[in-house]
Amino acid sequence: MTERPKKVTTARVLRTWRPTPHVIRLVLGGEELTGLPVGEHTDHYVKLVFPPDGVTYPEPVDLAAIRRLPAEQWPRLRAYTVRSFDAAAGELTIDVVHHGDEGVAGPWAARLRPGDPVRFVGPGGAYAPSPDADWHLLVGDESALPAIAAALERLPAGAPARVFLEVADAAEEQPLPSKGDVELTWLHRADRPVGEALVAAVRALDFPPGTVHAFVHGEATFVRELRRLLRVERGVPREWLSISGYWRRGMDDEGWRSTKPDWNRQVEADEATAPA
Repeated sequence: MTERPKKVTTARVLRTWRPTPHVIRLVLGGEELTGLPVGEHTDHYVKLVFPPDGVTYPEPVDLAAIRRLPAEQWPRLRAYTVRSFDAAAGELTIDVVHHGDEGVAGPWAARLRPGDPVRFVGPGGAYAPSPDADWHLLVGDESALPAIAAALERLPAGAPARVFLEVADAAEEQPLPSKGDVELTWLHRADRPVGEALVAAVRALDFPPGTVHAFVHGEATFVRELRRLLRVERGVPREWLSISGYWRRGMDDEGWRSTKPDWNRQVEADEATAPA
């Protein structure tokens, strides 16, 4: 995985709107976006910088200098996938899920107005659909939807893809254009645990022949189940699999990051029985 050095980029809000009831789309601009290294991957992400209430950092914002301040003045960072980047127009688009007053980024995004500053670190990224694959499998919840949408736009013409996306209900579905031969299944969560429907759908899938390039991201519990299914039961080699937990039920982002190393070790133990 590649990640840009931890320089803080400051952009400005150009416009916002809601493509679905619970998604706020931010379109950012500004001179500092010139030359932003976005384009190699379809899962490019940036880490939005949120200072604590009442704390203002000197400009230009320097994370290394901030880390020398008392810990209570450190910012919170939240990773969001780049939905798209128009280098010619200098516009960076990010989707933020909004559930009322819950969380950090959602309420913040709902308050944004044109001209407001948005600071971020990055981008990083690691995945793009391989043109050498015989077919593609893309699986995720709302947190992975922007990356999956970007991957579908990158698919070569006619490239076969099976896509499973879980959202709250039908109102959260979005148009996902692609030149590929895409079979898209929207799964509506309703009152079920996040990812339960995704695990069942992938388990029931009749895998096409040939090499699959799989992208599976979202809530950590279902990601772990699907990782074992793909690696151990289906024998998908590691190099053909991009899979990780973006978040975990019952934890904020700081809590998830602090426990993710243990989660990774548990996942590696699962893979100990996988084919070489």
